[in-house]
Amino acid sequence: MKLNVRAIPNASMNLVETQLNGSLKVKLTAVPQKGKANAMLTEVLAKHYNVKKSKVHVLKGATSKDKLVEVEL
Repeated sequence: MKLNVRAIPNASMNLVETQLNGSLKVKLTAVPQKGKANAMLTEVLAKHYNVKKSKVHVLKGATSKDKLVEVEL
């Protein structure tokens, strides 16, 4: 399943919110440096969808807040 995700780094807690348009807003406690926020994003989405971290991939937007993420269910 492919998802449009808006990543919000430096948040106070990790949280996944569903938007009205079907995309996700994911708040992350990690900082956006050296891939730390993307690593945290994969962990949070894996936990949210109850899959292994290796089943979550950032397809587009590795350096952007707006990302296209694939979750293999």
